[in-house]
Amino acid sequence: MIKIIEYDEYNGSNNMHIDKNLLESAIKEHANSAILRLYGWKPKCVSLGKNQSEENVNKLYCQANGIDIVKRPTGGRGLLHDDELTYAFICPISMLKNGESIINSYKEISNALIEGFKNINIKLTIGGEKVKTSFDYCMSLSTGADLNYYGKKLIGSAQYRTQGYILQHGSILFSYDKDTIEKIFNEKVNTQSLTCIKEINQSLTRADTAEAVKQGFKSLF
Repeated sequence: MIKIIEYDEYNGSNNMHIDKNLLESAIKEHANSAILRLYGWKPKCVSLGKNQSEENVNKLYCQANGIDIVKRPTGGRGLLHDDELTYAFICPISMLKNGESIINSYKEISNALIEGFKNINIKLTIGGEKVKTSFDYCMSLSTGADLNYYGKKLIGSAQYRTQGYILQHGSILFSYDKDTIEKIFNEKVNTQSLTCIKEINQSLTRADTAEAVKQGFKSLF
């Protein structure tokens, strides 16, 4: 019921190209199964949500420091992809119990991840309600699409829907560089509002976390 593409690292444009091709192939083939792809980013990359403006991103700083900039097909706000685990989940809307509802499908997937992360002793809760803010950096605010660890955002997710299929991206921080993020997005980062795997448990590896993600998504089916 779910095909898993194991962790690998690519540059920003290749990562988005792979996800786009997987989605288009699923639609073309009328696939009735799901795909979970796990990956990282090399070099560092800023991804911007589908409808997000680039005007508040310091492009000169990114260029000078070898940081790519790409647009995601999914919504949400900008992210610096550096030391993290990213997932891309693709499935027919009809495969999810609550697939027709955007809000409830987020909750369904979030609950699966909550179950998966129990395997590595990380207790997650669904984030707050969606609010309008001036923040351009995604991890600065928590919405109902996100997952928190004791009130601090750990996983940020965003969706795109087309022709009866869902593509959901999720970013799981292992660590973050506050200084670099502030220079890229020209805004202060409140470290009280976010966390990362290394702050929670330094002994957890990327493989441990990837396994938790896989177990979580498998529980959907």
